[in-house]
Amino acid sequence: MHHAFASATLALSLTALFPAHAADPRQLVKMPAPMQEHMLANMREHLVAMGEIQAALAAGKFSEAADIAEQRIGMSSLQGHGASHLAPYMPKGMQDTGTAMHRAASRSARSPSSPSSAMPVMPVTGYVNGHGQ
Repeated sequence: MHHAFASATLALSLTALFPAHAADPRQLVKMPAPMQEHMLANMREHLVAMGEIQAALAAGKFSEAADIAEQRIGMSSLQGHGASHLAPYMPKGMQDTGTAMHRAASRSARSPSSPSSAMPVMPVTGYVNGHGQ
């Protein structure tokens, strides 16, 4: 009986947190399938790089974290990602979010002396959160 009550309470709590009728503010971006696959591969690479940055910071390897941030997410990474041909398919808000992410990573990479220097890379989590839904 206690288990059933706890389950019902949890279900109601989750319903309150994640209402089924909530509007999804995201916009479907249509592009040719090969370009979509390329963009998703770039996004996945950014997520992997974020994990590596966090691991390097946790280990006190600030210069390593800075190198990963710049080379794999920062402004220097754009040419390697070949992303310029994707921009025309992105709405302005998506372009702005991506540019902010790349700039934040580059700012982080310029000051690799302490964990606080990694703070500018935190806007990347907004980018990550937009894809987890």
